Amino acid sequence: MHNKIAKTQVPIHELIAMRWSGRAFDASKPVTREGIVALVEAARWAPSCYGDEPWRFIVWDKNTDAAAWQKAFDCLGEFNQQWVKNAPVLLLATANSVFHKNGKPNRWGQYDTGAASENLCLQAAASGLMAHQMGGFDADKVRKAFGIPLQYECMAMIAVGHPSTVDVLDGELKERELAERVRSPLGERFFDGGWGIPIKA
Repeated sequence: MHNKIAKTQVPIHELIAMRWSGRAFDASKPVTREGIVALVEAARWAPSCYGDEPWRFIVWDKNTDAAAWQKAFDCLGEFNQQWVKNAPVLLLATANSVFHKNGKPNRWGQYDTGAASENLCLQAAASGLMAHQMGGFDADKVRKAFGIPLQYECMAMIAVGHPSTVDVLDGELKERELAERVRSPLGERFFDGGWGIPIKA
């Protein structure tokens, strides 16, 4: 695995610093059922508005149901298919657009589903796995293929597996895998006391 620890202005938890969205997966190593359940357990315990748990995840395990995994894979964009082919597990994160408790619109459902997805990704990192979230998929196609109700917004597909060496990738994909992780300066995105006032370490 190619480690890319985040370069931070002050120390942060190692688990957060080491989590990154790699693309080099080891196709020969399946994710155990216990490992998969741990991922969704981590997602289950994310915070949500009113405790409504608006997220719904579909899991596709190539090693137990290759046909379903392939059907999900076929919903990905061509660029993502180049590297996701080596990931043994795919997931789809969806967000309920209405509150379960009263049927009213839930404008926080997508936010909460993002929190659940990040919990899943951190659990993957803690377990020695790698998770990569993707927006490059055909939402209408996956909705039709798996009978997803219209009130659930298809937010992201997530590839999960054991990391491999960069040699499983070619060209631009390999370059991206080896490139340094970059973030905008802290003060460009985080403000102190008012809009546009950069926070300082």
